Amino acid sequence: MSSVPSLADYAEVVGRAEIEELRSIARHLEGKRIQHVNSTRTGGGVAEILNRRVPLERELGLQVEWDVVRGNGGFFEVTKSFHNALHGASVRFGPEDLEIYNDTIRRNLDVIRPDVDVVLIHDPQPSGLVRERSRNRAAWIWRCHIDLSQADVTAWGFLRSLVESFDAAVFHLPQYTKELMVPQYILPPAIDPLSPKNEEMSDAEAKSVVAELGLDPELPIVLQVSRFDYLKDPVGVIDAFEMALGWEPAQLVLAGGSADDDPEGAEVLARVQQRASEVPNVHVLNLPPDSHRQINALQRVARVVVQKSVREGFGLVVTEAMWKRKPVIGTSVGGIRQQILHGITGFLVYSTEGMAFRIRQLLCDPELSRHMGERARQHVRHNYLLPSSLKHWLLLYIAVARKARGMVRLDDPLNP
Repeated sequence: MSSVPSLADYAEVVGRAEIEELRSIARHLEGKRIQHVNSTRTGGGVAEILNRRVPLERELGLQVEWDVVRGNGGFFEVTKSFHNALHGASVRFGPEDLEIYNDTIRRNLDVIRPDVDVVLIHDPQPSGLVRERSRNRAAWIWRCHIDLSQADVTAWGFLRSLVESFDAAVFHLPQYTKELMVPQYILPPAIDPLSPKNEEMSDAEAKSVVAELGLDPELPIVLQVSRFDYLKDPVGVIDAFEMALGWEPAQLVLAGGSADDDPEGAEVLARVQQRASEVPNVHVLNLPPDSHRQINALQRVARVVVQKSVREGFGLVVTEAMWKRKPVIGTSVGGIRQQILHGITGFLVYSTEGMAFRIRQLLCDPELSRHMGERARQHVRHNYLLPSSLKHWLLLYIAVARKARGMVRLDDPLNP
């Protein structure tokens, strides 16, 4: 885990009052033991969030552990198919698939710590561990990082039987929630403004890093940053860029990588590289998970940032670009729709042709791009930065630990 700044360092970004409020709330949880469980330490948004959040929770006086379920290729193929089905794809599951999943969960029961106060399970992959919740007396929370609004009925039926064994479920947006027998909470994710991916960087340094990647920093860049996943539609981005060619000189950069728990990444990357070879000035960068400085530089140098996801849980990559004063053109799905204020901080589109039109518009009008970018940064400052998100999570820990069904008073004692 990379080192992170201390809480005091964030005062310059969010103000001292925000940090003091965080410390005040955390005193009601001092010494409480929290366990995060997900499916990978590298690659993907969940791992990135936990890398920044866990050290800060520890600084606030919580005893926090982060554990990862162990699985083979077969397990991750099943969970990837399950992931796609939860996003609405038509995927069939047989008894052998469920057995692979259940067998892996049984072999991971030792992951659950017996002496914690809260177990926080991230996403579907490790959710089956809740069947063994009798191993401790903790409050169990399921954190959903994906869009379930059009989930396959069979896949959701299986997952629901697990989720309703938790004490609470947490979603990014109201439209992702489901009818459940347990309390549900809405907490959008956030970015860390002081992480290597988002920290300030001079124009000269950013251009130097971009040049090291083999790109011309002086030629306007249209950029999409995302893992190579069909749901991010990288081939569709190339199609949109090809339509936009001829109006202003530009290059397209598709920068991403793969996650340890995504076996489809190599297949998608191969398709993207094939399509990229057919269009001039398209660059595909398959970057390692720790390429935070490179992503930072690319987002700062880019003239236009796009996110052409077919489905999206929230899309923190949109938040990151907006924080760097970039207007983002995104498909009107999931959390992208929540973040982009159409015509104010960027543009929402519904088709490849629509994205091509907006790419042309921003390439041809740098002043419009600059004004939108300034408004985008302020939108992120007020809504999607880590300290504010952490405050909401502390309050959630208190509410779940107290089995709250209404208003919670912080001056009431918190029983273990």
